Amino acid sequence: MEKNITVIKGDGIGPEIVTQAMRVLDKIAEKHGHTFHYTEILAGGCAIDAVGKPLPEESLEACLNADSVLLGAVGGPKWDQVDQAVRPEKALLGIRKAMGLYANMRPAKLFSELAGASPLSCEVAGRGIDMVVVRELIGGIYFGDKGVEEIDGEKSAYDVMRYSEHEIERIARTAFETAQKRRKKVTSIDKMNVLSSSRLWRDVVHRVAKDYPDVELVDMLVDNAAMQLVRDPSQFDVIVTENMFGDILSDEASMITGSIGMIPSSSLGETKNGLYEPIHGSAPDIAGKDLANPIGTILAAAMMLKYSFDMDQESEEIENAVSKVLAAGYRTGDIMSPGKTQVGCQKMGDLIVEAL
Repeated sequence: MEKNITVIKGDGIGPEIVTQAMRVLDKIAEKHGHTFHYTEILAGGCAIDAVGKPLPEESLEACLNADSVLLGAVGGPKWDQVDQAVRPEKALLGIRKAMGLYANMRPAKLFSELAGASPLSCEVAGRGIDMVVVRELIGGIYFGDKGVEEIDGEKSAYDVMRYSEHEIERIARTAFETAQKRRKKVTSIDKMNVLSSSRLWRDVVHRVAKDYPDVELVDMLVDNAAMQLVRDPSQFDVIVTENMFGDILSDEASMITGSIGMIPSSSLGETKNGLYEPIHGSAPDIAGKDLANPIGTILAAAMMLKYSFDMDQESEEIENAVSKVLAAGYRTGDIMSPGKTQVGCQKMGDLIVEAL
């Protein structure tokens, strides 16, 4: 099979971790007779430095023409003071919008080999952590009207959270269909006791739920959900929520598994073309030092094979290779524990390639 992959190495540790993921993909291609064509583009802070904007037109065109997009990370303190209209993160928002990627899926699973790295107590972690956070990605407060104006002699800023029924319905269906393939439970998270958008969210989710009688639906307020994630994460199977709540809660869900560097994510729309990335940031403090954990990016590549290319076996082989390396006791610094062998980004890539 032949596939075209647009690659955004991005900023900070992005080039290091994406390079390792590409090596894994190349080994899979060699093993199974596939051909992956890579088109590397500029996006994020590096694009601002090179051409003055976070998402050049040719970069966006390459994303739209690809079979899928593999991303490292964008942004960093270097660009904190640039105008909001051209911040590095605008590249991600632009790609998601243009590709129609409305569903972000972040699995949060505790690897048995890393149980000791979870910040939760042994009793809580021992019940297991295995959930998927389904986050609406191109609506809500991040895409609503925003601005700063002067009222009564002082600055006043506003951001509008707006959702339409069709936006809520399509992400709800994604969550219920995902739950049907898992443990058949959806927890819908909102703030309906305060927000009008959340009241509409709850109404639509309940309406959609009638089409999935085999799936249990639980409503939960977002502040309670933040608490329940650390009190008893085993209760969650599939979480569905709006953009900002999902942004926050998915990071929390990922961190309780032991390391944010282990978690991949996929962003999908109506087609098979998706955006795949680790959920962590660009970590400029360790960039170029061979300290980054490439596993989240490698597992993101595995998700791409599964969800966009229908290469289920190849995806599973990557996941098994990661588990094999962890079982052998190898760790990057972020997941290091006593008695294990610490390795760098390059060596972790070597080990996973060798395990395939």
